Amino acid sequence: MIALYTASEAERNAGFIEELRKHCGAELVTWDDWSESGVGKLAEQLHGETVLFRVRHPFAARILEDAGVRLVNRAEVNRVANDKWTSFELMQLIGLPAVPTFREPPGFPCVAKPRGGHGGEGVEIWESPQGETAGLVFQPFVEHTADVRAYVIGDEAAGAVKRSGVESFKANIALGGQAEKFVLSAAQERDVLRVARALKSDYIGVDFLLLPDGRHVFNEIEDPVGARAFYKTHEVNIAELLGRYLRDKEARGWRWTDDRL
Repeated sequence: MIALYTASEAERNAGFIEELRKHCGAELVTWDDWSESGVGKLAEQLHGETVLFRVRHPFAARILEDAGVRLVNRAEVNRVANDKWTSFELMQLIGLPAVPTFREPPGFPCVAKPRGGHGGEGVEIWESPQGETAGLVFQPFVEHTADVRAYVIGDEAAGAVKRSGVESFKANIALGGQAEKFVLSAAQERDVLRVARALKSDYIGVDFLLLPDGRHVFNEIEDPVGARAFYKTHEVNIAELLGRYLRDKEARGWRWTDDRL
């Protein structure tokens, strides 16, 4: 099994990569040439392999999968999770409550996000029109009591983390946010698993907001999902859980066994 990272992300995630090596038997491969010819060369190198695809690159994922590389997660998961508009469309399709999302500002102030962004980068509050809106999605600022990320492996919720910002409305751990362990309610877990089942994903993060009245609304899907907050708040090793899941899936012939939504 191969763990595929860009060189910079491999350096930043060295600890998790070591855990993947121990518990998933993963061998690290780094790659930074995402041109069509570069991905073609990568496909030749990885043909027939099972690859933990730890890269945000739907175009490359599709080429690799079409070339006979088994991806964890599959290419369609990478495509949906790395496009905030497409993620919102999925939530609507399967009937889950989600933060209202628009291609143009619905009013001001509003939150502007790059469609393909992650980690809170490029997220801003627009108090008034700012010009070009291409490549962005817009959401009203939703009053909430917590930002929660649920970690899902296959058809099971491995755990969840409640995140809060320190000096910003963004709660991302990479931007200095704080995290604490969070126990999902039965309703929250049910809805989180509906996302994983719809995507037939292997390992994702599902983010939602807790509202003051106790309801929850979904916000984003993360693939690949970072594990720093999980390790800070949980005693269980998520790489070990992932390794156990992948061995079981291999024994089943890599079939997804639960089609419930």
